[in-house]
Amino acid sequence: MPELVPATPQLLRRVSAGAVLEFMRSAAAVTVTDVMAATGLTRATTIAVCEDLVRRGWILERENQREFGGYQKGRPARRFELNDRAGVVLGMDIGYAKVTVAVSDLRGTTIGRASQPFQASEVGSAERIAFIDGVATAALRSAAAAPDQVLAVCAGVAAPVDRHGEVLATQEFWGLFDLGLRPALKEARGWTVLLENDANLAALGERWLGSAAGIDDVVVILASERLGSGIVEGGRLVHGNRGSAGELAYLDLVDGVGDTYGIAHLARTWAAEALAGSAPTALRAFQPGRVEAEQVFSAAADGDAVARDILDRLADRMARVVGTVATLLNPELVVIGGGVANSADVLLGPITARLKNFTATPARVSVSPLGDSIVTVGAVRCALDYVEKHSLDLELALPAQA
Repeated sequence: MPELVPATPQLLRRVSAGAVLEFMRSAAAVTVTDVMAATGLTRATTIAVCEDLVRRGWILERENQREFGGYQKGRPARRFELNDRAGVVLGMDIGYAKVTVAVSDLRGTTIGRASQPFQASEVGSAERIAFIDGVATAALRSAAAAPDQVLAVCAGVAAPVDRHGEVLATQEFWGLFDLGLRPALKEARGWTVLLENDANLAALGERWLGSAAGIDDVVVILASERLGSGIVEGGRLVHGNRGSAGELAYLDLVDGVGDTYGIAHLARTWAAEALAGSAPTALRAFQPGRVEAEQVFSAAADGDAVARDILDRLADRMARVVGTVATLLNPELVVIGGGVANSADVLLGPITARLKNFTATPARVSVSPLGDSIVTVGAVRCALDYVEKHSLDLELALPAQA
């Protein structure tokens, strides 16, 4: 049984401040009564917390009521609003060959972004950290934000990460992401860096702003080049003992699957194999080896037999993958995410039709509307959660702006 933490006044202030900031993140100017209704805090506590957050620069108090519809009899209600530019957070998606960094204000609105591919297939940790720092700098520049305005950073990597932010480097590929990024950026920039598995962040992002909003039992499968999944069970992200919950290496043993290659990779590979043969197909209009999933799906919709065969094979394979997930975890929803999600909706019908053949507990299946931003969206959410939880410990670099 976990040890209970005493509810000290300092802890209660911290929890209350976090709750107020979380509510204000998604609200416009609000009254004390609005905050009380959303958080369950007493009036005295709400006023004390709001006044403290105003002093610290996290929220603004609006001084007159004209902007809210004119005057009213009696004493006007005090109104408070989040100072969404009090600072920024960074959400990073650190892949093997590309780094993407999103800059967000305190409402979770993306205000800057940068993405750059690696130029070399193999570089050391120091070079990779310098590259990541350069992409972050470019993203901040696009947001007209300074490095000292960064309140927290969350970075998603394609490797298991435990609850303490340590990469599980028991495989060579996973070891590529064991960079020492957190201490390096802390020393160089003073930033607090949270490390998390990319598929876990995809699950957080999808549940926040995607098709899984409000759903407590969901699995998000990143399905472009390789398959990996993030699991939310009972509204909580599942990590497992060493952070590897959601890893799909077991698919090597699943009949009709046999590996963890994703939709984009297989569509490209199978199209190249078909083009090496003599079958007539509209896919010959593209360069062999460069045919992408979106082009295969488009040709299939036009009735191309080769493309339709590839689509059918992909649907069968993904139905088996979703079927194992549905059997093991029994989620309400399974979401196909990643860059391939932009065109993968054509797979939903065929996957759903096949699911009953592979599980007695089929889940609803959808594709993410977040596209290749799904990991950075989740990373931003993770960073915002940290900021709200630790708001009383963080000092803002700039004074509140009215």
